[in-house]
Parts: sequence; C-alpha cells; structure tokens
Amino acid sequence: MEKHVLGLELPTDPRWVDIAEKNIGDILTDHAYCEQKAASSCISLIVLFNDKVKLVDTLTPVVTEEWQHFTLVLNELKKRNLVLGPPRKDEYVEQLGNLVKKGGSREQQLTEKLLFNALIEARSCERFRLLWKEISDEALGQFYYELMVSEAGHYKTFLSLAREYSDAQAVHVRWHELLSQEAVIMKELQVRGDRMH
Repeated sequence: MEKHVLGLELPTDPRWVDIAEKNIGDILTDHAYCEQKAASSCISLIVLFNDKVKLVDTLTPVVTEEWQHFTLVLNELKKRNLVLGPPRKDEYVEQLGNLVKKGGSREQQLTEKLLFNALIEARSCERFRLLWKEISDEALGQFYYELMVSEAGHYKTFLSLAREYSDAQAVHVRWHELLSQEAVIMKELQVRGDRMH
C-alpha cells in the first residue's frame, strides 16, 4: 500500500508504530471503537441516502464486515487478558470532520461524506500496514495484514460510490484537496501510541 495506491501525501511518523507496540492494549481498545464508528457511519449513510439503491446495496455488507472487525478486535483483547476500555477522543477524525463542507446540494453532501470515510479508511489501512510490517508479535501482525486488505477494499468502495453519484472530475479535485489538508493535520498532530489515528 504505497503512496500511489492510497494517495496519502504524508506517511505516518515512524515513531508511531514503536510507541503503539508498547501500548498495544490502548491501541486495540481505540481500534475497536474505530471499527464500531465505521459501522455506524455506514448505517448513517444508508439511512440518510436510502433512495440510492447502489449505495444501500454496497454499504450493507460493509456494515456487517466492520462489526465483525469490532468482534475480532475484542477477541484480540481477550487473548491478552485485557478488557475494552472507555472510548477516547479521536482528534484526527474530529479535525477531518472540520474539513467536510457543510451545505450545498444533497449530492454534494453525499460526496463529502463518502470522501471523508474514504480518507479515514486510507489512513487506517496505512497504519495497519505498519503494524503488520513492524510489530514483533507475528500473530497480531498477520491479524493486521488481513484487516489492511479489507480496509483497502473499503477505501476503494467509498471512492467508487463518490464517483457514481457525482461528477468524476469534481470528485478527483475534491479528493486531492482533502489529501493535502489531511497531510497538514497529520504533520501537526502529536505522535501518540495509544490511538489508532
């Protein structure tokens, strides 16, 4: 998952994975809530845009998959005799949310929401790749490899849906705007090993 695949303009600070491995219980807890939020986000899109048949048909199995991931992460916690801790504030997602344009047509709102989700999936995929490649726990590394492949699929799904319901060129321009803005957020965020993002 190199830059030309995911499009991300700024790679994760290499210090992140080292700190994350030392705080794997925190990472797994935060990851579990990320999967829960991903499922909720897809449900929200289905409810808000229930007239978009392809969107409903495409995202319904994604809801199931994200919830399965939540269960899998819970199992990883249990294997380590850890429990799901409380949710933590996700500064990354909060700042990304501030980039989403408000107003406009219903189709423009849909595009913004789809690209927002695509960006989160892309960054998650990149982080899963780091965990797969770098952590010493081989079983957990394999776990993150499998999730990386899945997240890459979700990232492509959201981009494809954005192009389905909006002008492809407009989506291309807006996507690259968001990628540049996301890079600024990443550069300015504190490197924390107790958060997935």
